[in-house]
Amino acid sequence: MVTQNKRLIGIVLGVALLLFIPLIAMQFTSEVDWDLRDFVIMGILLLSTGLAAEFVIRKVKSTESRLVIIGIILLAFFLIWAELAVGIFGSPFAGS
Repeated sequence: MVTQNKRLIGIVLGVALLLFIPLIAMQFTSEVDWDLRDFVIMGILLLSTGLAAEFVIRKVKSTESRLVIIGIILLAFFLIWAELAVGIFGSPFAGS
């Protein structure tokens, strides 16, 4: 149980550290222009991806199945991220 709680703490700290990257970059360049909405959306996306992977690690016993399911979760994360960033599919989801 302690190891599982450490992983959850690691996920939350990892999300916070990843969100600090654009926050710090905004202090040095005008090319990074995030507002509160961007931080909230990316925080939700990162946290939900991490928690989904943690759920799979806890519930799925087969290593091969874990890898496949987590791979699908990561693929979905990257596709949503790319759509939000540049609108690769041209959907209204991208905000354009």
